[in-house]
Amino acid sequence: MKENVLDVLMYLFENYMDHEEEGEEEGANQPDNAALSIELQQAGFHESDINKAISWLEGLSDLQDSELNDVIQNTKSFRVFSEQEKRKLNRDCMGFILFMDHIGAFNQNLREIIIDRVMALEAPEIDLEQLKWVMLLVLFNQPGNEAAFEWIEDVVFDEISSSIH
Repeated sequence: MKENVLDVLMYLFENYMDHEEEGEEEGANQPDNAALSIELQQAGFHESDINKAISWLEGLSDLQDSELNDVIQNTKSFRVFSEQEKRKLNRDCMGFILFMDHIGAFNQNLREIIIDRVMALEAPEIDLEQLKWVMLLVLFNQPGNEAAFEWIEDVVFDEISSSIH
């Protein structure tokens, strides 16, 4: 079974983060990193992927607390992807990011956090489904973006249920 960091993050979302949405108090029944690591190992994930996933989430938390969120928005700006970003994100991914930005689903700061978290994944390439999961994880952790989160959540879970049937 081939797992990666994104698989661990998706597992965490489905088993822990999503419970907050169902009315559980934030942080309720949330294990610490050591207990979480043990549980993830018992679920079949490799320790190195677990550690990378926890670091990825810590990086997301650091970005949320950073000065990036204080940057003044320029609605006339246009995002140009770097060569490194172009190697990791295919045209569909870049187009989807720009589309979401263009329709106002998230602001420019959030777009940059999403791109940063995609680039933090060690995978050489990210496909559109993986990008949507990263967006979902980032939006879930950003207050004030509930509408965008719900839209992406519907897109992600509709694709999953239609591929199962």
